[in-house]
Amino acid sequence: MASIKDVAAEAGVSVATVSRVLNDHPSVSEDARSRVLAAVEALGYRPNAVARSLRTDQTRTLGLVISDVMNPYFTELARSVEEAARALGYSVIIGNADERPDLQDHHVRTLLDRRIDGLLVSPTDGASPLMLDAARGGTPMVFVDRWIPGVDVPVVRADGQAAVRDLVAHLHRLGHRRLAIIAGPAATTTGSERVEAFRAALAEYGLPLPDAHIGQGDFQAESGRRVTEGFLDLPEPPEVVFAADNLMALGALDAIRARGLRVPDDIALAAFDDIPWFVHTDPPITAIAQPTGELGRAAVRALVDRIEGRPPQSVTLPARLVVRRSCGETAPPEQPAASEPSPATNRSQS
Repeated sequence: MASIKDVAAEAGVSVATVSRVLNDHPSVSEDARSRVLAAVEALGYRPNAVARSLRTDQTRTLGLVISDVMNPYFTELARSVEEAARALGYSVIIGNADERPDLQDHHVRTLLDRRIDGLLVSPTDGASPLMLDAARGGTPMVFVDRWIPGVDVPVVRADGQAAVRDLVAHLHRLGHRRLAIIAGPAATTTGSERVEAFRAALAEYGLPLPDAHIGQGDFQAESGRRVTEGFLDLPEPPEVVFAADNLMALGALDAIRARGLRVPDDIALAAFDDIPWFVHTDPPITAIAQPTGELGRAAVRALVDRIEGRPPQSVTLPARLVVRRSCGETAPPEQPAASEPSPATNRSQS
């Protein structure tokens, strides 16, 4: 492998001149610059990134810790982050927490040891001392999708509250009254937020959410299966199961089919976090879609702004309801749900 001395010899210049060209220093003549670049190309020289990072105190590398690489939502998020970072001249190292706080901390510690320039994290919970120390200790950091309340770090996320209201209005319009939710972990902001949004939306229609209709999941398929089995064992099962993420929805679908039941004839199913697979299930699943690609790109921009000394901004983007046929709809697939008048308006017209 060619060294910087080989490049200098090939170009007929000093090693210092080669270094200035590679670092885009303006004090090099165009003739010398052309000869150095030609020598670099001819010899296939690649600068030592580690050595360069020691000189510049930058590695041009970002860390991304996602909650679950098996979840298609986070897979798409990681892809958009990598593409946006590459366009800005950064590489990305990805760590998969697998919804485990200990793995999250392992990846955060490893990435900090590798001197990354900044860190994107979707926290598995908000109680990790390491995460709090990193956030408060000056490490350029951005939370994406989830966040830790009370920590002064920019947050890039989707707001699903309006979409959850749209979903409940849609279900109410279809005649459903007994609704249940498979909740995500209460230790995550998305887990608690989606339950509260669902409860508030039901209250607008005077619909209860009894404890028996709240099942505690963990954003994994097996928990969706287990919780749905419990719902189906109730003396009066719910008419609709709303899973607070896509993997739990797939687990719920497995449980329903294992009982010999059909969606939506016997029980309806809806999900938060739309995925491409949902159009291929029978029936296609009504879901709340997040703007995942936009979230990844916005998170990278916010983090690079922080790294490069510009004031970063938190970003909140809207989620939307995608109506298919898993709740008894007759609307064509992929049509966003129309807004329904408020319950108060409905009562005034009755």
